[in-house]
Amino acid sequence: MKKLRALVVLMPAIMLATVTGEAVAQRPDGPPGPRREALERQLSERTAQLVQRRLGLDEEQMRRLQVTNRQFQEQRMALFARERDARQSLRREMAADDQANQSRVGQLLDQTLLLERQRLDLIQAEQRELAKFLTPVQRAKLLGIQTELRRRTQDMRRR
Repeated sequence: MKKLRALVVLMPAIMLATVTGEAVAQRPDGPPGPRREALERQLSERTAQLVQRRLGLDEEQMRRLQVTNRQFQEQRMALFARERDARQSLRREMAADDQANQSRVGQLLDQTLLLERQRLDLIQAEQRELAKFLTPVQRAKLLGIQTELRRRTQDMRRR
């Protein structure tokens, strides 16, 4: 259990992608080694079991959850990358303090807010899809699991 907990904390931007058995959100450049792939597969399987157990999903619901997650995964990862790039650009611009380009900072702030809106729109679209086969309680529990995983990865990054 400690091994799983450590893996969950170490995986940046881990989301429900682990349920599908797909790659985890953010990887270092280059192909992962066989050991990493095995660990990701093991994490994915355990996370899927956890989600299925906590939400009380039957096999059909689990299958549909995996399909839905794959459907939104590419959009989620592209949006995540754009948000990360915008935040990094804003940090670089702000590092100049008095020399910061006011116009560029304004553009980056606007872009950041737009990306946040797009992320919320994506979550809303995904929730509409999930509502077709999950109860409101199951959806709320799923959001709780996702939030907990994100919080753990953010805490780990801060350390």
